[in-house]
Amino acid sequence: MITFAQVRESEEIRTYIEKADESLIAMGYTEHSYAHVTKVAATARYILLTLGYSEREAELAQIAGFLHDIGNVVNRVDHAQSGAVMAFRILDHMDASPKDIATIITAIGNHDEGTAYAVNPVCAALILADKSDVRRSRVRNSDIATFDIHDRVNYSVVESRLHINEACTEIELRLKIDTQVCSVMNYFEIFLNRMVLCRKAAQRLQLKFKLVINEQQLL
Repeated sequence: MITFAQVRESEEIRTYIEKADESLIAMGYTEHSYAHVTKVAATARYILLTLGYSEREAELAQIAGFLHDIGNVVNRVDHAQSGAVMAFRILDHMDASPKDIATIITAIGNHDEGTAYAVNPVCAALILADKSDVRRSRVRNSDIATFDIHDRVNYSVVESRLHINEACTEIELRLKIDTQVCSVMNYFEIFLNRMVLCRKAAQRLQLKFKLVINEQQLL
C-alpha cells in the first residue's frame, strides 16, 4: 500500500517537483515548490480528517496534494492532465494499487481552474487546499515596482487561514490583505474563478464556502 512517506521521500518525485518549479521561475510564476505542495498536502489531509473521512482517504488526498503540480515540468498548459499521466507511471512503478492510483490521478487531473471538477472527496479537498494557498512568501519577485497583478495579489496577503467550523457545515478562507498593495476588489476580480471553484468543491463535501477579506464576507 503506497504511503505519503514513500512519496515524499522519492528522489524521482522530488526531482520532478524541483524541475517543474525551475520552469515556473523562468516563466515568472509564484512559488510552486516544496513549500506549496507540502502545504497543499497537509491542508487536503486536514479537510478530510476534520470531516470524518477515513485515514486512508486523507492520505490519498495528501499524496495527491504533494504530486499535483509535477506536470509543470512538461508545460504549464494542461499541467493537471500531464501531471496525472506522470503520477500514474510513478505510482504504478511504486506498486500502488489500481484503486489508489485512480483516486490520486483523478484528483490531480481535475484540480486546475480551466478543467477542474470536484468529482470525488479527495479531488474536492485538493482543489480547496490548492486554491486557498495565497500568501506573501509565494512571491519571488523582490522588486515591487515590477509586480504583475498576480504578484500584487499574493504579496498583499499578510494573513491566511482555511478553517472548518465545529459543526462541519462551513469552510472559511479568511484573509488579511494590505490594501496599499492590492485592493479587496482587485483580489476578488483576479481570483473570482478560483473562489467559485472552491465553492463548488465545498459543496461536493456538503460544506458552504465562505470568503472573508479584512473582515468583509464576499462569498
